[in-house]
Amino acid sequence: MAEERKLRILVAKPGLDGHDRGAKVVARSLRDAGMEVIYTGLHQTPEMIVNTAVQEDVDAVGLSIMSGAHNVLMPAVVKGLEDKGAQDIAVFGGGIIPDDDIADLKNKGVKALFTPGTSTEDIIAWVRANVKPK
Repeated sequence: MAEERKLRILVAKPGLDGHDRGAKVVARSLRDAGMEVIYTGLHQTPEMIVNTAVQEDVDAVGLSIMSGAHNVLMPAVVKGLEDKGAQDIAVFGGGIIPDDDIADLKNKGVKALFTPGTSTEDIIAWVRANVKPK
């Protein structure tokens, strides 16, 4: 029996937000949990994130946004993936996201949102339960 491929997760920082500590902590935690992680670095456009996700054949994209632009940037990544025929790539996110915005983001295709104080164990558990390798 062939060994199941490791989950491939792209962690990205869209927009002009320069606060990347949380994204790096999540990326490292996912890696330490046995997943392949690609970190894009700062100041990525939604188009850059989508192109990287497709080129790297990832199973999910984790977006970290602290700038308040989540209502624009997260749905733009979801739509970009759909436009490329890659709607099977799950999008999840975290950062400073008001509770009032969470339902709308989920309605626009963001699968899960993690706000400040969420443990990395909870994020890892969600990824393992909801993202399957291709």
